[in-house]
Amino acid sequence: MKTNFIKEILLVVLTALILPAFSQTSKHVILISIDGFRPDFYLDNSWPAPNLQAMVKEGAHSKGVRGIFPSVTYPSHTTLITGALPVHHGITYNTMPNEKGVYEWTTDSRKIKSETLWQAVRKAGMKSASVSWPISVGAEIDYNLPEIWSSSDMSDRRSAIREFATPKGFFSEIEEYAIGKAEINDLNLQYLTMDENNSRMAAYIIRKYKPEFLSIHIVGVDGAQHKEGRRGKGVLKALASADHAVANILDALIKAGIKDSTTVIVTGDHGFVDINRVLAPNVWLKELGIDSEVGVEEPVAKFQAAGGAAFFHLKNQKDTTLLVKVRKKLAELSDEYKSLFRIVERAELDKIGADPHASFALAPVKGVYIQDKDSGPVLGPTKGGAHGYFPDIPEIQTGFIAVGPGIDQGSVVEGVSLEDIAPTAAALLGIRFNAPDGKVLKVLVKN
Repeated sequence: MKTNFIKEILLVVLTALILPAFSQTSKHVILISIDGFRPDFYLDNSWPAPNLQAMVKEGAHSKGVRGIFPSVTYPSHTTLITGALPVHHGITYNTMPNEKGVYEWTTDSRKIKSETLWQAVRKAGMKSASVSWPISVGAEIDYNLPEIWSSSDMSDRRSAIREFATPKGFFSEIEEYAIGKAEINDLNLQYLTMDENNSRMAAYIIRKYKPEFLSIHIVGVDGAQHKEGRRGKGVLKALASADHAVANILDALIKAGIKDSTTVIVTGDHGFVDINRVLAPNVWLKELGIDSEVGVEEPVAKFQAAGGAAFFHLKNQKDTTLLVKVRKKLAELSDEYKSLFRIVERAELDKIGADPHASFALAPVKGVYIQDKDSGPVLGPTKGGAHGYFPDIPEIQTGFIAVGPGIDQGSVVEGVSLEDIAPTAAALLGIRFNAPDGKVLKVLVKN
């Protein structure tokens, strides 16, 4: 017992010596993630985003933020809140197997292997808050309304948020003072009122509790782009709604009297690519006599689809015979199929911090979407938009805007990666934070 205590003390001391200290620039940091956020939304004034475009003039921005692989929502948001790549934070896909081996959306924050900003804020003796952030159930957050839904009805977020909100009963307070008595469709991905209500929740928390750190996830733009592609009419409406949600938060800072001491960061998880074809590589496995369907147990081999990517998994990673068989199948494909993707080898996956359990991955060209099915045609038509692509596709980059104390007006920040956001937010608050892969954007934060 005494030995463990000494180890903990030494760890604290070593962490204090190793991690750089930054003088506090901001008393408060607001981290806004707009799902499917693209740089052209604020660089091109034809888009209906006047508040975001005004923030660009008032603060700093990037022309593009390099994401992770696969560039999908839950792994990306975990990188945003940890400064870690998937290999270190442990969230490699949107859905992952639970203790029973059943694939489900991961919501329990205990699954995150790296330190979160929320934990660092608490260690520093500060208060945090969060609204609709992925994988935040049970997180060390003082005022938390997590992204969660009923196990029996995915459209019902209201009852689940009520159950898992922190502190207990907090959602009732939110209903009384922020959004009114909520119906199921008031917090439903199918309606833009979800973004409006989430921003009102955040605005109330800011006015009432003034947390040093608040994170919020705005979701409507993602759904519109999945349905209509990059430039559909619904995307215009969803972006205008997201922009108004940002305005609600900015107004709350003024009402709370903390605008001049707050840095607001607006970023996202990924961009979007228009799609016209859908590829099903598990059909190739079926042709080899391999059943790739996930049941009670993992199949001997499968392609784990992630939108604009697929990761090849062997149940037995030492089964080189099967691996050679699958690689031979891919090598013998016609040029028609080979032109649709490139193979991302293990060394490149290691370099970008992707799933450590995959043998290799398929990175399709723009326009090609990958799905899990193992029957029917290998290739077929589709429409809409998708993400998940390797970060070297420009359209898959997300955006970044920062405005507040110490941020140079009108400056452009180069070389921003998704894992840089969390350590930069921590540095603005002047707190120590262990980001395994991210770097502090020193053009924004000075020692």
